[in-house]
Amino acid sequence: MATKESIKKAYQLAREQYKSLKVDTDAALAKMKDITISMHCWQSDDVGGFETPDAELSGGGIQATGNYPGKARTIAQLRQDIEKVKTLVPGKLRLNLHAIYGDFQNKKVDRDKIEIKHFQSWIDWAKKKGFGLDFNPTCFSHPMAEDGFTLSSKNEKQRKFWVEHVKRCRKIAAEIGRQLNNPVVNNIWIPDGSKDTPVDRNTHRALLKKSLDEIFAVKYPKKYLKDSVESKLFGIGSESMVVGSHEFYLGYAIQNKILICLDNGHFHPTEQVGDKISSILQFVDELLLHVTRGVRWDSDHVVIFNDEIQLIAQEIVRAKALKRVNIGLDYFDASLNRIGAYVVGIRAAQLAFLFALLEPTDTLRAYEETGRTFERLASLELMKTKPFGVVYDYYCAVNKVPVGEEYISIIQKYEKEVLKKR
Repeated sequence: MATKESIKKAYQLAREQYKSLKVDTDAALAKMKDITISMHCWQSDDVGGFETPDAELSGGGIQATGNYPGKARTIAQLRQDIEKVKTLVPGKLRLNLHAIYGDFQNKKVDRDKIEIKHFQSWIDWAKKKGFGLDFNPTCFSHPMAEDGFTLSSKNEKQRKFWVEHVKRCRKIAAEIGRQLNNPVVNNIWIPDGSKDTPVDRNTHRALLKKSLDEIFAVKYPKKYLKDSVESKLFGIGSESMVVGSHEFYLGYAIQNKILICLDNGHFHPTEQVGDKISSILQFVDELLLHVTRGVRWDSDHVVIFNDEIQLIAQEIVRAKALKRVNIGLDYFDASLNRIGAYVVGIRAAQLAFLFALLEPTDTLRAYEETGRTFERLASLELMKTKPFGVVYDYYCAVNKVPVGEEYISIIQKYEKEVLKKR
């Protein structure tokens, strides 16, 4: 186990290495204070929610695989897990709630009847624990979504049901933002799509636009609510067509001045979400990230420090757009310790942004603008072996959370004492 003195000494040596490259590590760490990660509540319970006892994910073209012990089965257990995670990572955290995670007190409340009272205990908890909150309508795992369509349904009763649900979610999210005095991102994702090639894509998309227009007709102060829409390339049961495509939502977001959500697991594997960021920021004020890890067709693996997340972070930092990007996580892996999944993913995201902040951006840009492409390439390669891990260790130490591998044994202890007894 590293001592405080050894961590500080290693950081001082790393600082000198970066200083020789005209990179200020202290300034980079100061900017890390502005980076907030919105962690998703659904990793703790495999997207089950609390509408009914032992509720489980169903439909929606998404799937949680695995049965590792320790799944949160009550609100108290989920909050206990989130609070544990907070002690194991540095930096600021928010919690992203889906509508099915309301405090329903074991009473049946359908989606078109949810109210702020069902989330008041979450607001009180967030105030006490120092979390910001974000929100999402839940347009899956419901009989009204069994045919694969919600806001774009040709069944008017069905469409109206989901319109009402999303309207209520926006109202709840705005009230959460008001009470916390902290804007809530309310992100709309729907599973609507077709397993086989459809003939009438146009009507479904016209209906989705109609539904969104009805939903957004009510205006809320932006200091309380940030509206966002999220696309997906395909899902289980919607392989051939997804109504809410990237092109549809990008156009809608630009036209209506709302956020577009970029989930890097919702695009073709050869697409680089990082490359999209600087384009989209030319036309929207802010965007939302759902950071995940796609593996072949499955988009929801635990985030790791890989090339994809590095590019996303680099493009945001290079564009000086940290204050215009809302950073959230979105994955659910039931095959491993769920607390560990949170901590690995959050730390990976933070490490990517720190790596980007430690780039000699001005030097690299000067090389690029003068056609010195060899020097640019060489410098980018050299940065990969610089001691950014040491800087992150110091970041953890000054935030009084476990450094390096120390969190592994702490999570193992939590599993033995808490998770295995559930």
